[in-house]
Order: sequence, then structure tokens, then C-alpha cells
Amino acid sequence: MQETPMTPSQDSVQLTPRKRRWLYRSLWVLFALVIVLAIAAGATGLWLRAHLMASMAQLDGERKVDGITESVTIERDELGIPTISGKSRSNVAFALGFVHAQDRFFQMDLMRRQAAGELAVLFGQAAVDWDRTIRVHRLRSHAERTWAETDGEERKILEAYCEGVNTGLASLDEAPFEYLALRSRPATWTPEDSLLVLLAMFIELHDEDGSRDSALGLVYDLMPKAMADLLGAQGTEWDAPISGEPFVTPPLPGPEVFNHRSGVELMAAATVQSVDLEKTKEVIGSNNWAVTGQLSAHGGAILANDMHLGLSVPNTWYRTSLSWDDLKNQHGKQHITGVSLPGLPSLVVGSNGQIAWGFTNSYGDWTDLVVLEIDPSDSESYLTPDGPRRFERFTEAIEVSGSDNVLVEVEWTIWGPVIDHDHRGRRRVLCWTATTPGGLNLSYHELESAVNLDTAVEVANRLGIPPQNFVVVDHTGRIGWTIIGRIPRRYGFDGRVPTSWSDGTRGWNGWLEPSDYPKIIDPPLGRLWTANARVVGGEMLAKIGDGSYDLGARAGQIRQGLMEAETFTETDMLGIQLDDRALFLTRWRDLLLEVLDPESIAADARRGELRQLVEGWDGRAGIESVGFRMVRAFRSFLSEQVLNSLTRDLQKADDRFHFGELGQTEGIVWKLLTERPLHLLDPSYETWEEQLMAGVDVTISYFSSDGSTLSQHPWGERNTARIQHPLSQTIPMLGRWLDMPVEPLPGDSDMPRAQGPGFGASQRLAVSPGREESGYFHMPGGQSGHPLSPFYRAGHDAWAKGEPLPFLPGETQHKLVLKPTTP
Repeated sequence: MQETPMTPSQDSVQLTPRKRRWLYRSLWVLFALVIVLAIAAGATGLWLRAHLMASMAQLDGERKVDGITESVTIERDELGIPTISGKSRSNVAFALGFVHAQDRFFQMDLMRRQAAGELAVLFGQAAVDWDRTIRVHRLRSHAERTWAETDGEERKILEAYCEGVNTGLASLDEAPFEYLALRSRPATWTPEDSLLVLLAMFIELHDEDGSRDSALGLVYDLMPKAMADLLGAQGTEWDAPISGEPFVTPPLPGPEVFNHRSGVELMAAATVQSVDLEKTKEVIGSNNWAVTGQLSAHGGAILANDMHLGLSVPNTWYRTSLSWDDLKNQHGKQHITGVSLPGLPSLVVGSNGQIAWGFTNSYGDWTDLVVLEIDPSDSESYLTPDGPRRFERFTEAIEVSGSDNVLVEVEWTIWGPVIDHDHRGRRRVLCWTATTPGGLNLSYHELESAVNLDTAVEVANRLGIPPQNFVVVDHTGRIGWTIIGRIPRRYGFDGRVPTSWSDGTRGWNGWLEPSDYPKIIDPPLGRLWTANARVVGGEMLAKIGDGSYDLGARAGQIRQGLMEAETFTETDMLGIQLDDRALFLTRWRDLLLEVLDPESIAADARRGELRQLVEGWDGRAGIESVGFRMVRAFRSFLSEQVLNSLTRDLQKADDRFHFGELGQTEGIVWKLLTERPLHLLDPSYETWEEQLMAGVDVTISYFSSDGSTLSQHPWGERNTARIQHPLSQTIPMLGRWLDMPVEPLPGDSDMPRAQGPGFGASQRLAVSPGREESGYFHMPGGQSGHPLSPFYRAGHDAWAKGEPLPFLPGETQHKLVLKPTTP
């Protein structure tokens, strides 16, 4: 049987996370048209440059402002990294808001609008679909309620930050250049907007549409249990948890349970489909790890962290160092250095001299789909443990630029919004930590001032952010792991599949107390590691749940690197972060060479070239490696074909289903290819050997259909970084001014150096609290979001080349003093 291969093309590469695709590929069409119209109307280059220069951040001098009680100093180094110094945390928060607005306001604006479902007011009809989808969650209303309940230091800091944002924006001679193109004016920043920025990260990192639960529920609803257990496997032999053992892939069911080659299925499976061997796997996640002071060369605990996100211009993070007077601190001052998220008043990851902390996405189960049971006597009511209850109904009005408002009707329940219907037509509600009362707060300032590991862990367990793996080290050499963010207290079920909560035997009952949180403190091995895979087992895992963990191969490779040495420096941490060995694909390489035996090569000489390239592969995802690319494509074809075939009936039952939501599919595919049971073979093939040879031939055709040889397709041809400003995706000729350099980069999924054309490490750091001068940091892109700024690309080359830059800001090159209007 012949497959119809697609050819290698960058058009097949997904450049951004799924939560942003529509923005980067559609909304900027309007932006581009406005630019073109402006030029056509007679706007000269000088005029445009003058307006662009007028929106540049102020770097030097003095400025009198309302909103601070004492002067605040903003010093920038050669990369544009600000060190903000003031007497109080509130004054420093004001100044942080000031620089965020001047350097990154449009980024902040998009994030708040993304979460609120308010992008159409800027971009018109192109954004209506997104706004309609997200409005169901009523996140702006949730932010308003949360802010109304906020008090104390948290409220004071956020109010000061927002005033700083609005002052910084107003201090520009022109609005940020994007608004010039859009012929729009930026809206005032409010505390609710900062909460929306935080909610945008919930959207980015969580399953906000319940697709994981929905897919698994369909599997268990329509498949025999043994087959459902196989497809719903929760781990593989690649698992590398800190605590607990690897999970075993369930046994393959016999033909009496599931026969994939029976009658109707055989006819349905005969359709030949085009294949794309190089689909980009989104890596929305991170690596982090730590070693105790006993294992470091200088005696201090070391933290390493690289958070993987979709890469764009400007970068997600904004480097900064903050300093203010603090009588509670033994030195009389609090000083913290790390990265902030524009729109929020605190550092996200960094060090305060006493502790250092970092994140990876936990992939715990932070959403549940609730199947509603409608009251038989009243279609406007649903059943709850306290009896029937009527739906709350809201009308959300989406303001659309250049068009009439679009109205969205929302049904709300005690558990959350009705978001869809299942394949049986039953209404389903999403219960989500982001929108459950108590799940959202901005108490991050408490972490900034934590003095030791125990305090930091206790604070982390009370924060209302997207739940993450939290690895922390302190100045005494201790290390620990826990979950930062709120964990729901489930009862009566494990949260894996949609279920009814109407009778009160299943549901959420508040939040776990910090004393009940999963924790690993002072591990006996002196090492901790997380990489979006399962971290723990047993009771700790039951509390976290399974939100579709990543394969454990990346975590295992990090663990291997940590176990191979007994003494570490910060430089050693960078070596692990840049590890591009494709250990995961070794067994696939061996399988491919097994298939490429002398008999098969004699039948097609092109197979001989493939064998030579695979035999000569050095085992790395290097930019010159052809062998890596071939093995990767071979695996991609077989994995997708095997899983598509097995789940074809599920796709027919619900066209939203995709096997990628199931998570741990590598173990399933490998078990099938090694045991090769005939009754589970794709009906399009007579034998497993035929299907394996099809994988060989499709791989060859994919790369040579244009007349080229396989050796002309190294990995760097495919893995070329395209870190783009959204505008250049519509008008490519602007890329030379707006984008980061287009260059091939090593790395891929399932290895520490997780790298793709549009995703990768959004930063890399290693630091020991109290020894920050020995640490390093680099990130893609620069500090400023303004293309004329000297800081627009500053530091990017070091990130691309894997070269360390100092963790601390360098010598002062610019100095701006904000002074209170009234002394």
C-alpha cells in the first residue's frame, strides 16, 4: 500500500502555542493593512521614524510623578536590564509598572484582552471566535470579584503598580508603535487587568476546554475496558519520578476483547491519507532541578531552571532587579533578581539572596468536566446534591471594531460554566482552579521576602497562581519540591474522566491545606528534578492528579546527568540544559536498522542510503544531523498511523477527539511494534513487517520526492528558529527589522534542550542564593518591545549559542530618577 507523503515544508511547522495561533496568523492581517494604507497615503519614512522614536522609553534624567512618596532610581545596564531601588515595596512596584509600560505595554494589553475575551475591540471580526470561546469563562467578572476581596499589602502593591503603568504609558510622547498602526489608543490599566494577565497564564498552561478529560471519557465510554486501560495508560518505562516507580504499560487485549481487523473496520480503514512526518509537538513546559550544598563546589545549593514556552518577539519574560528597605531583613534591605511578567508587580522566578526558586508546568489535573443531569420536570434546572437548581444566565457583549457587538449567552452552574455537549448530547461544565473561589490571588510578595526553604514552601502552597512544580533552594544549602498554587480537594473520584456530581458522592471540597500538600524536602540523594513528567506516585500523585504528563524521557535524561557527578558548578548546570542527545530515539534507531536488512536494501537502493545515514548518526539532535531527522520521521509516521488506526471509531463518534490528548502513547506504540499481535494491526496492512517497511518508504519519499537526496536534509533545515514579531508573519519583508535572526538550532522534544522553530527555552538560569555573582542567565530576544531600542535584540545571541551571561545586572549605563511631585 502506498502512502501519499507531504513534502518537508516550513508551512507545516506550527510556530506558536495553540492558544496564540489565531492571533499570530489572523489578527495581524489588519495590522499589516493599516501599515500599507498609511504608506500609500503618503506617510514618509522620516515621518514614521519620528513617530516611532516618540514612543521610546525614557532611560535617563529625572521625572516628577504622582503616586510615589519618595524617589525611586531606575538604573539600566548594557542589556537594558533595570535595577529599581527605592525606600518601600510600593514605590518599587510603581517603578516596575512604569518600565513595564514603557518597554512592553502592547504585550500586556494583549494578555489582558486574551483572558478577558476583548481582542475584537482592537482587531475586529478576526478575533470574534476567540473572544466568544473565552467569554464563556467570564474571566473579567472573576477578576473583578477577586480584586474586590483583596486587601492588605497585596492591594497596596498592586495599586501602586497600576499607577506606575499608567504613568509610564502617559509619559511616552506617543503611544506604543502598535497603536499607531491600529489607529487606536491604549486603555487605562487597572488592578483587574493584572489579575487577567495571571489568568492568561492559567489559559496558557491548563486544559481550559477539558479536552484531556473529554478524550479519555470517550475512550472509556466506547472501548472495552482492557482496550481503554491500554489507551489511557498513565506512564511508561521512561518514567523518572523523584518518588515512586515507573508505571508499566498495560497488557495488550486479546482478539476476544478487541479485534481491529474485523469486517466493517477492515473496510473503513482502507482509506489512504496524506502524512506529515514533521508536525511540531508543542512543548509548553520547562526543566528545573537542584542540588544541595553538599554537592556543589562552593558549598551552596544550586537551582537550575529553563521554562519552555512558545517563542515570539518580545519574549514572555522581562528581566529586573528590585531593591527596597526592609527592617525584617537581616541586612535592612530586600534585594531580588530574576524575571517578571509584564502586567504583574512581582518577580516570577529568581533569587532574593536567601532563597532561589523556579517553575515547571506541573501537568497536574486542575480541571474537571462535570456531566450535568437535567431536572426531569424542569429543563431550566440541573440536579445538585442540594436538589434541583436553575441555571444562571448571563449575556456577554463582545465589542467588535468596525461592526456591531456580538452577544454570547452563558449558562452558569455552581461548578462553573456550561462549555459543551458530549458525544451523547449531555451538557458539560468545566470546574477549574482558575475560576473556583480562592484559586486566584496576587500574594506573590510573600515569596519575595521568604528567608528559608520552609517559609518559601508554606507560602507557595497558599498562592493563587497556575499550579506548578516549585523547586526551591536556600542559603543554608537545603533543597525542596512542592506544588505552588492551589490544589483542589477531590473526593469520590480521581478526576480522569467526565462524571456527574449531582448526588454529592463526587466533587471538590475546598482546597488542600499547606500541611497536606505533596512535598519532597531534603531528599536523601541530594538532587531534585522536574520536566513536566510525573514527579511522584502513591498518595502524593492522587492529590495532584494526571493532567496529561509529558513522557518521562526528558526528566530521565536530566536525572542521568545529575547522577553522573558528585560535585557541581553553575557551568555544569548549563551543560545539562544544552544536552541535545536523543537518548529516547536510540531504540527507534535500532528498530529502523533492523527493518533495513540486506533483502530490503536489495529491493530498493534508496534504502541503502538511509541505512548509511542512520548508522552514521552520532546520537544527537545536531543541526548537521541527517540520521536524527530520518529516525525521528520514521517514528513519527509509525506512531501516528498506529494510533490513528486504533482510534478511528473514536474520531467518528466525536470529531474533537485526538489521540494526542491521551498523553502516554509512546509505551502503547512500542508495545505493539515489539509484540506485533495481528488482531491489533492496521487493517490496511497484511503484516506488521509490511507496515514497518511502509514507514521506511514513506520516510524516504517524504525527503526525496523533489529529486533531492536524503543527505541534503539535515536537522537544521527543519529546526530553524523563527522567533517572530506577529507583524512579520503577515509581511515577511519586515522580518529583517522585527524578528530575531533566522538560524538553525540543535535540540528537539524529549531531551533537555527542547527546541523547535517557534518554541524552546524562554530563559535559562542557574543560581545559588547568596552567591548570585556566580550565576548565569540568558533568554531569547531582548528587554524592549520597541524595534528601534538598543535593547530589542540585546542578549539574544548568547541564548542562541548557549553562552552564559551574568545572572546579576551589569554596570549602569543609564539612570532615571522618578521623584514625587509633592516632596
